[in-house]
Amino acid sequence: MFNPIQYISQGDTPQEQLYHIASVLDGGQSWIQFRFKDTLSSIRWKTAEQVKKLCLTYQATLIINDDVDLALAIEADGVHLGLQDLSIAQARQMLPHQIIGGTANTLEDVKQRVAEACNYIGLGPLRYTPTKKKLSPFLGFDGYQQLLTALTPEERRTPLVAIGGITLEDVPLLQQLGLSGIAVSNLLHQAPDPHQIIQQLQTYYL
Repeated sequence: MFNPIQYISQGDTPQEQLYHIASVLDGGQSWIQFRFKDTLSSIRWKTAEQVKKLCLTYQATLIINDDVDLALAIEADGVHLGLQDLSIAQARQMLPHQIIGGTANTLEDVKQRVAEACNYIGLGPLRYTPTKKKLSPFLGFDGYQQLLTALTPEERRTPLVAIGGITLEDVPLLQQLGLSGIAVSNLLHQAPDPHQIIQQLQTYYL
């Protein structure tokens, strides 16, 4: 149901998307969030169908970013929704048995996501990342610590996943702070050897 090491895809073309996703899958990554924003819907959907085949081949979990209709159409394992996207309640009606993750940036966001019964919460950004164009305010390590301290034990049962410019050196501290996992993009697909990075991440989270 939940994997603490999540890869968010990127690429300006279907070819780039598929190359990066295949590379990290081949390196041992088992959770893919397919994120392909700035393209035609027809191209996104066709690419998603190919990503689904790849994930089936590698027995990896496939999460679709922002698009519940697409997740439903290709029978993906779940969807990840931003605060301005379709509501969690509406998504749950359409995908009653799939994973539904939600984005959060503030304590109020996290409490909202917990109340909405998300399966996990993507919390960030930690710092600047070029992957996303419209970034929320950076949390930093202090922001994570303050936010986690303000949550009740019950609220902390929902996995919190750190996101946003995360490096390998950040992972031990994020784990110590109480984050349940990490979502990364450049860290994996820019690595000369994604398999080595994935193995290092697994020493912390698996």
